[in-house]
Amino acid sequence: MGIPRPPDRALLFVGVLSSKKDYYIKAHQAIEKIFGEIIMEGPAIKWDFSDHYKGEIGEPLYRRFIFLRKLVEQENLSTIKLLTNKIEENLSIDGKRNVNLDPGYLTLAKIVLASTKDYAHRVYLRNGIYADLTLLFREGQFVPHINTYKDYQDERHLSVFMIARKLFNFV
Repeated sequence: MGIPRPPDRALLFVGVLSSKKDYYIKAHQAIEKIFGEIIMEGPAIKWDFSDHYKGEIGEPLYRRFIFLRKLVEQENLSTIKLLTNKIEENLSIDGKRNVNLDPGYLTLAKIVLASTKDYAHRVYLRNGIYADLTLLFREGQFVPHINTYKDYQDERHLSVFMIARKLFNFV
């Protein structure tokens, strides 16, 4: 029988999807105010994986990842998602979002996102939030599985996560 022990702390990140630079900056500032110092930002990469957000957020859409210095407890992911939902709401106009925020965490073994939607590979946490196992670290790289979103499979984003994983060892 194994002895239960708490999980290691994780590197918090937030994926930001936006079409207007000023709303990206506002989201960036709010993320930093709530979660603390930012240690790394990935480049803005054009997001053209679906038309889902274009009617609400506008176009062209860009995805960036923001990584925070302070490590977080993995069980706090649902609370973090609720806080990022509040940022989205505060930056909305007439009920339409100007940014989509996808918080998640990185460990040496995996990348996990928070989601409000249930699906076969998601595990319920609490408060209507699920954990989405997005990428696994295997044979020296992050690899997707069958349900991983297309943008998280993009080599440009995977290289950002690899850099962040190296940073994680020094935080």
